[in-house]
Amino acid sequence: MSGAALGLEIVFVFFLALFLLHRYGDFKKQHRLVIIGTLLAWYLCFLIVFILPLDVSTTIYNRCKHAAANSSPTENSNITGFHATATPVPSQHPCFKPWSYIPDGIMPIFWRVVYWTSQFLTWILLPFMQSYARSGGFSITGKIKTALIENAIYYGTYLLIFGAFLIYVAVNPHLHLEWNQLQTIGIAAANTWGLFLLVLLLGYGLVEIPRSYWNGAKRGYLLMKTYFKAAKLMTEKADAEETLEDVMEEVRKVNESIKYNHPLRKCVDTILKKCPTEYQEKMGRNMDDYEDFDEKHNTYPSEKSLVKLHKQVIYSVQRHRRTQVQWQILLEQAFYLEDVAKNETSATRQFVHTFQSPEPENKFLQYFYNPTVEWYWECLLRPWFYRILAVVLSIFSVIVVWSECTFFSTTPVLSLFAVFIQLAEKTYNYIYIEIACFLSIFFLSICVYSTVFRIRVFNYYYLASHHQTDAYSLLFSGMLFCRLTPPLCLNFLGLTHMDSSISHQNTQPTAYTSIMGSMKVLSFIADGFYIYYPMLVVILCIATYFSLGTRCLNLLGFQQFMGDNDMTSDLVDEGKELIRREKRKRQRQEEGENRRREWKERYGQNREDSTRNRNVHVDPKESNLSDISTNRSSKYTRANNRTERDRIELLQDVEPLDFNAETFTDDPLESEPGRSFLYPPFRYQPGGRYLSMSHSRIFDDV
Repeated sequence: MSGAALGLEIVFVFFLALFLLHRYGDFKKQHRLVIIGTLLAWYLCFLIVFILPLDVSTTIYNRCKHAAANSSPTENSNITGFHATATPVPSQHPCFKPWSYIPDGIMPIFWRVVYWTSQFLTWILLPFMQSYARSGGFSITGKIKTALIENAIYYGTYLLIFGAFLIYVAVNPHLHLEWNQLQTIGIAAANTWGLFLLVLLLGYGLVEIPRSYWNGAKRGYLLMKTYFKAAKLMTEKADAEETLEDVMEEVRKVNESIKYNHPLRKCVDTILKKCPTEYQEKMGRNMDDYEDFDEKHNTYPSEKSLVKLHKQVIYSVQRHRRTQVQWQILLEQAFYLEDVAKNETSATRQFVHTFQSPEPENKFLQYFYNPTVEWYWECLLRPWFYRILAVVLSIFSVIVVWSECTFFSTTPVLSLFAVFIQLAEKTYNYIYIEIACFLSIFFLSICVYSTVFRIRVFNYYYLASHHQTDAYSLLFSGMLFCRLTPPLCLNFLGLTHMDSSISHQNTQPTAYTSIMGSMKVLSFIADGFYIYYPMLVVILCIATYFSLGTRCLNLLGFQQFMGDNDMTSDLVDEGKELIRREKRKRQRQEEGENRRREWKERYGQNREDSTRNRNVHVDPKESNLSDISTNRSSKYTRANNRTERDRIELLQDVEPLDFNAETFTDDPLESEPGRSFLYPPFRYQPGGRYLSMSHSRIFDDV
């Protein structure tokens, strides 16, 4: 069992990362390199979080084993006369090997590979792939050139920060530069940047996650917020459609100006492939390939402008598709919340849906999760479950805030995480140690990672579920995860006093902290920034509790959901009307489908029965006559078709008559002079319509 736990967690974490990436990304449409890069970044970060508790339990066992090896049995002899007594030495040391023990030498190599691979991804490869994915170039060389130019400033910032730390170490006379020290400087620079962002995201998640579950128990609150989202999403959806129309108009102009034999025609064809299907068909019908281009008399767009247009097409199409899918998902959510509000007062205690789910229901799930069970869960149990969960998460948040402010105190130990781990260490309860470490770091990770999934930087970064996240946002999320996870783990080890630089004890460090190097090279970071900066989480939690960030965004013109705001009330009313309109539209569609289905079932069956009966009772002579008539009609089909076509052409050429009830006569001979006999006579019918007396007399001689 020594390496079984490590192997199982490695496999489990891989499938977890693959599942999340499948939910947000699109394996069919997005580039394979984007999928592989994002999957690798997510996998490595989740792997660090899941494997770190095993490292803690293994380190505690190694400390115990080291202490047992260094302790030698002492013999105290009390000589009284000729008698000597010696203190007995225990035959067995209390520490024992944990079930998840990892042999020596494996964890340092494992952490070194995982850490430096994640750093290579986040600082070099993923930023380059991000610029490559957003580039509108038509060749690999052009995309690589654009990505290098865009990342020049980005990489220059890294060199500037690293150079500042390097100068500090070089000027300090007490420090001598070595390779390990240079490595520590790079790690410290990366962890400093990550810790700065980590505290911001952690302060928001510690308050917002428990509050979201507490508000989830309020049916009216969730429904009002859904109406608010509907109004905002409709505005975004209309803006995306308008942007797409403008971009497609530019594509149409370019498509008409650049002909088939123009040197840039391949670029235009590449742009057309990225357009929606309906626009491709429309532009294909208006294309005149027989016209040649003339460089002297016409002005054509340059390749640079086509690259810019290609980039706009990719962005506008992705945004339009995303808003369409999100609108459908939001409608289903709003309909479901309205159904929950209606079923709360149901006397039958069975959940009734307004619309049936378009997806086929699982029979196994339908058997256990029947309408009665669904009513009890949605209307009775779920609100109370959310309230209890919100209280538990709030207690965890208070423990984290207290420990972040007191983890530097070693005597007495004030950090609650350190107290729990030290109590378990005394009894060598490794299972309790691993469970406590896993729950603690898992809660910290949820607070940080959920904020990464929730935040939205205008339309440049946005993680949308149901396969609607673009390549740029996926790669950006991988970069954030790789930068946030190492300082998150170091912060957790500091909270539990497993980091020797925090506990100030000469004990064996964990394998994870050993690859980070000694922070004594940069004492102002180890003894200053790492200790006091996490205390700012208190201020951020207070600001999040009073929704200061939401209020500031609302003042700047970014509409946010606030219960005591007139703008919020107006958007809620607008969203409610939009949902009601979509609901009526869907009800009319379902009613029309039901009527067509009933008509087909009622009259379609009768028609089949009558046809079957007619075929059964037909006389053989009649069948022979019908065959003869069929053969005869087939001989004159061409003539009859021509006669019918001539009649239609003659009737279309008839000029309209000026109607006068007094002079109108039915006799065709008394009609106006000069009219040809081929013009059919007309008879006036009640209702002001002209009908021909006889259409067949005109063609009797044909």
